[in-house]
Amino acid sequence: MKVVGINKLVKAAHENAVSKGWWDEDRSFGEIIALIHSEASEALEDYRNGRAINDMWLEPEDETMMYAKPCGIPSELADIVIRVFDACGRYGIDLERAITKKMAYNATRPQKHGGKVI
Repeated sequence: MKVVGINKLVKAAHENAVSKGWWDEDRSFGEIIALIHSEASEALEDYRNGRAINDMWLEPEDETMMYAKPCGIPSELADIVIRVFDACGRYGIDLERAITKKMAYNATRPQKHGGKVI
């Protein structure tokens, strides 16, 4: 299995978004967060429509597409991560460091800390 660092994926996702014109005009941080949220909503919509959580399928190709589009909850979760990576690339966030620090902190927290329900 090829191991690629998170920050390399951040760089690749952001470079792809830039090359596709998504940063030709600057977007607000609020818009970026809304786009991340929209991908989560699409995953929830698939779930509400009875799709299995691990179900992935390909949308039929048409003459304008080189490849079939992956669909399903796993694909929507990938879209969330890709949008987060793009945002981190745009703002110069060291996501690998942030994740490492947050996971280390979370490991110190008590069982079911906060007692929140959904």
